[in-house]
This record gives sequence, C-alpha cells and structure tokens, in this order.
Amino acid sequence: MLKQLNFVDKHASAMLYFSIIGFFLRPCDPFGGLMAFENLSQKLQDVFKQLKGKGVLTEKDVKAAMREVRLALLEADVNFKVVKDFVERINQKAVGGDILTGINAGQQVIKIVHEELIDLLGGTGSKLTFSMRPPTVFMLVGLQGAGKTTACGKLAGQLRKQGKKPLLVACDVYRPAAVKQLQILGSNFNIPVFSIEGSTNPVKIATEALAHAAENGNDLVILDTAGRLHIDSELMNELVEIKKATTPQEILLVVDAMTGQDAVNVAQSFGDQLGIDGIIITKLDGDTRGGAALSARAVTGKPIKYVGLGEKLEDLEAFHPERMASRILGMGDVLSLIEKAQEAFDEQSALDLQQKMRAGEFTLDDFLSQMQQMKKMGPLKDILGMLPGSIPGLNSQAIADAQIDDKALVHVEAIILSMTAKERDNPSILNGSRKKRIALGSGRQIQEINRLLKQFEEMKKMMKMFSDTSKGKKGKGFPNFGLPFMK
Repeated sequence: MLKQLNFVDKHASAMLYFSIIGFFLRPCDPFGGLMAFENLSQKLQDVFKQLKGKGVLTEKDVKAAMREVRLALLEADVNFKVVKDFVERINQKAVGGDILTGINAGQQVIKIVHEELIDLLGGTGSKLTFSMRPPTVFMLVGLQGAGKTTACGKLAGQLRKQGKKPLLVACDVYRPAAVKQLQILGSNFNIPVFSIEGSTNPVKIATEALAHAAENGNDLVILDTAGRLHIDSELMNELVEIKKATTPQEILLVVDAMTGQDAVNVAQSFGDQLGIDGIIITKLDGDTRGGAALSARAVTGKPIKYVGLGEKLEDLEAFHPERMASRILGMGDVLSLIEKAQEAFDEQSALDLQQKMRAGEFTLDDFLSQMQQMKKMGPLKDILGMLPGSIPGLNSQAIADAQIDDKALVHVEAIILSMTAKERDNPSILNGSRKKRIALGSGRQIQEINRLLKQFEEMKKMMKMFSDTSKGKKGKGFPNFGLPFMK
C-alpha cells in the first residue's frame, strides 16, 4: 500500500486522509444513495466473496455466479442486450479456458470480470480534442433538464484552469431564465458569456459568437443549446443548423443518469440523427444504480468523456473506465484520490509539514490547517469510496456500513479555534478547567474534546510511522488509527 501511495514524500499532508476520515465516521446501519453504483457494487462484491471462499471452482459454480451478476446488472438498469453479451463473454473466458483447473480460480474469474467491465466502459479514457486553428467549438446538446447549462459552466471552468480562454454562448432562447442561469455560472467561474438580447435565432447567436471569440482572443467556444422534454424534428433541425454554421470540433451529449434506460435511448437517437462525439453523464451521484453509464458506451459506440457527481465545479470529473470499474468492484480508486490531493493541498505547506513530522513538531494548528485543505477535496464519503477494500487492515463491509458525518468537521474546527495558541501548540497542558472553558466556547461536550485529543495523539504516531518509512526505515504495515472500519 505504501508503494502505491508514493505521493507521501511530495504531498506529506495527504497522510492525514485516513485518520481525519476516521475521526468523522461512526458505525451504523448501511446508508443508501450516497455513491454511484452503490447497490451494484455491493451485490457484485457479495458474489465474488463467495467465489473466493471456494477452494475449487466448478463450471456450475461459475454459471451460478454469473446468474447473480446478470441479475445485479439488470437491477442496476443496464441495457438487457449489454448484460447478455457481457455475461456470455465472461462465461466463455472462464469456463472455456483453463481457469477452473488453476490455482486461485476465484481471483482469476474476478480478474476476467474486471477486464470485461473496463472494456464495457470504453477501455481507455477519451479526452477532448482541440482544433489546430482556434477557436475550438464544443456544442453541448441533450433533453431539457439533463443539466446542459450547468455542464457548460463546469466544463468551461475546468478548461480555463488548464490554460484555455473559454467563451460561453447562450443558444437556448426558449427556456425561461436559461440565459440568466448561464450568466450566473459564467460570473461564478469568471468566464465571459455571449448572448444577443431579444434574439430568437440560435444559429445567428452561435455564428456571431464565433466572430466575437476571434476578436477577443477566446480560443474555446462552448455552445449551450436548447433542449426539449422529448426528441422532435424541430429540435433536431435547429441543432443540425447550428452544427452546419459552427462546425463544432466535438458534439457532446448530456444525459441524466436518473432517467435510466431512457438515457440510453436518448443517446442512440441523438447519435443517429445529429451525430455525437462523446457523452457527459450528469447526476450520477443521485443514482445508486448507474446503469446508464454502463450501457451508454456499449449502445452508442461513443465514449463517456465526463461524469457529474455533484454541484461543485470539481464534481464534473473526466471519465476513466479502469478507475470506474475498480470502484464498482470495490478495488478503490487510488489514482483519483492522489489527483484530488494534489489539487487540494498546497505544495509548500505540505513540504513544511513533512519537516515538522520528522522533527516531531506536528501541532493542532497543523492538523486544523490540513483538515481545512482536505475539505477542498469534497465530501468525506467520496474520498472514502476511493479507498481500496483490499487495503490490509480495512474491513470493506464495515466501510459500507459507516455513516459519514461531514458536520463534525465544523465541530472540530470550533473546538480547536476555542483553544489558546499555547494550548494548540502543546495540548498536554489541557486540564479539566481548560477543557471546560473550551467546551463552553465551542458549544461542544468535554467528551468530544477528549476524543479529539486522543485521535490527535494517534495521528502523531501515524505521522512518525509514515515518516520513518519514507526515510527507508522498516515500517510495521498499514497502521490502525482507531478508525471504526479497521479490523
């Protein structure tokens, strides 16, 4: 695990993930609806647990497991034909080969499922392409309510961070307040928005936007087009005319994961009538089934380029088939976790923290600073979902049964900020009267203060262990930080 987390030296503060997350978890009944594919993931993991528990696998065992996989996929709203082909390919490779006669047959079957799932999702990630002669035009299309306007704003915001100079274009002249919504998004992300007040001609708006972009140095134009509640000839004709007038580099179809199989039908219709280059699936955080994502690529033959997992700018994520497959099968997504850390954590403060760790000078002020930076990575439940269930010492079922309490972040901040600078620097001086004063000032209980202090001491021990390992000393394996999901 330490070898996987090779960002420790460069991003020392990332070591706090496990302990900080642990502080805000408590065992409880399983929660529902908190992550995409949650139900599917749990059912598949249950099937594979049974496979791994058998010493020897028979053809009957594999076929029984594949029946369960088939049912799990259908319940997740995956397209029937996609499920049928998927299961048949796995059966052919598992039963038709030498898998059943080899050692670790259960693990080999899981490996086949993993590989087939990656292939089903697209094999490799598909990035946006850009025109050799700017401006590059991206045209976002889809039904009304799919989240096109929000996706336009988030996409523009992310590409601006990559050095582009985007221009948002309000081509939806029908939906009330559509232009205003795009302008608000543009203002939030500091991106200009082009519109023509009073115009009802989206082709004219798009054409003049290109001229405006050329005059003002915008190398990227993102067209927010109108949608309908259903696909009709009027909508398609308008989109075809915009396509002819602007020659977009890519047409991106925005589909709502919550619509299930309808999302796949919409994707197929837009692909046949307009031609699309990629798919953006929104609201995946609100659908624990996730079947649209598993079906869209297989049915349309077009890659999923982004998925929307929340309301924030960073919640529009580039789609990586291998990472998503690993998360569905409970293998975690360490690469995405590292990327989030690199974006959220300040490089210099991380290096400063590393020096403090090695000198044994880690304080509550440092903990508060790192906790505040970790909040930039998003909800704790999302970070937890990226941890591999195979980490030694982690109980994957207990992780699934944990309740994430993001509000506790605010409570801990209040406790630490109610301490004096001397107390934060040296918490060992905290006696009963001091704790009573802190409890009164923060509005929390003394028991919470004691818990924080105990957890803090465990963090310091963990820091020392990681620091020793990074210096080449022999480590003791993955430590138990007192997290409720640790064995």
